[in-house]
Amino acid sequence: MPDFWLSCGYRLLVPGSDGRLTVTNDFLRSYLVRPELAPVTESCPAEWTLHDALLADPRRAVTEDELTAIADADARENYRIWLRFRARLLAAPSLESAYAGLFHGDGVDVPPLFVHQLTQVILRHILGDNADPLEARVAEMLFRTQKVAVHEDGAVMAADEATVEIHAQSGGFGSLGELLARNKTPLRSVELDVLDEASAAQYWERDERFDLVVSLNRGRPALAALTRVLQKWVAHFLAVDVTIRQESEIDDARWVWHIGLDAEASTLLNDLYNRVEVGDDRLRRLLCLFQLDFVEPAVMRTAIAGRPVYLAMAMDAANRLKLKPQNLLLNLPLARAQ
Repeated sequence: MPDFWLSCGYRLLVPGSDGRLTVTNDFLRSYLVRPELAPVTESCPAEWTLHDALLADPRRAVTEDELTAIADADARENYRIWLRFRARLLAAPSLESAYAGLFHGDGVDVPPLFVHQLTQVILRHILGDNADPLEARVAEMLFRTQKVAVHEDGAVMAADEATVEIHAQSGGFGSLGELLARNKTPLRSVELDVLDEASAAQYWERDERFDLVVSLNRGRPALAALTRVLQKWVAHFLAVDVTIRQESEIDDARWVWHIGLDAEASTLLNDLYNRVEVGDDRLRRLLCLFQLDFVEPAVMRTAIAGRPVYLAMAMDAANRLKLKPQNLLLNLPLARAQ
């Protein structure tokens, strides 16, 4: 298979002896050449000087005087944000530790863009150099918002929201754009670039175009691939083995633990667990249910060891699916502190 997600910066990082990623100078420099930080023709001399100095030594200290000397207020703020992010990366023993640390304390203090970039590069590491193309496609769902179309014939299709927004109105995304914009055209009458087992290999030709659609219907290969990705995510961060399988409902009189894989699913599961009345409109947003089991129940909290953990993902009122993979790292009922 070819390399994939080249622009995420994975090849600029170095895996440590523990299998986790070590931040390098080249990885830090990759942020400095992004549009948010790269100077433009109109940039003042102070901005050019600071940028050149950081390219030469991306770990160097930056003084307040150097920042206030930058004429453009937006550029000053962008540097402050990046420096705060850089401090988190350099203070942590690994990229994974820096990522997990973002979600502790009073809230995430870096832009979502940085969170999504870290999620992508860590997933690239987890998937490895023998990645399954369906796993790579559904892994996109952990760092890129999806637009979901629920069709009259029951088909549930997910496409990258940013790609849909760019092409839906112009027709550049073909019939998929129409489907997601109007959600009225019968699925059988349109041609979609749907990724499944038969067409999986084409992913490697379009891995950074984010223009392949997957079916989220129960039993489809994309959902099976998603369960495998989530299992690998948990194993990599928490060093515990879990199995995750699709479920059609939660029929459990001893339901004791659940985790929403996104904000919508979290509130929906909480209400169902607490027997709050949930309207049909909200129930229709529930896309998938899963059951997570620990291979070794002894790693769970003693009071609930051996009990299943239920997972769910749901779209919001605008048919957007915004997964938050950090929920699995923060909310599993582990006996030991991570």
